[in-house]
Amino acid sequence: MKLIPFEQHLDENIGKVGTRERDKFEAEVAEAVQAYEIGELIKRTRIQQSLTQEELGERIGVKKAQISRLEKGHNISLPTMKRVFQALGVASATIDLGATGRVALW
Repeated sequence: MKLIPFEQHLDENIGKVGTRERDKFEAEVAEAVQAYEIGELIKRTRIQQSLTQEELGERIGVKKAQISRLEKGHNISLPTMKRVFQALGVASATIDLGATGRVALW
């Protein structure tokens, strides 16, 4: 068995850094990580408020299964995030766009 560095594996199977395929792969990974982190935040906040997935679902009009998917980072859109976080009592949220500035989501 021969072990190779992960970067070498990526270079050989996805493409070298700077290629279209590699850039696309890295963007997809970054997006998936962000969705996961948002899902974890939803879960943590829900648990801190002693809510079940079913109770949170009732607050926003979806089933428990949808809350489970959101907490795993699936199907997260801005309108959905708004409904979930408002149901959890988060009155407003902003995105920091660096030099461009900040944008209020709700």
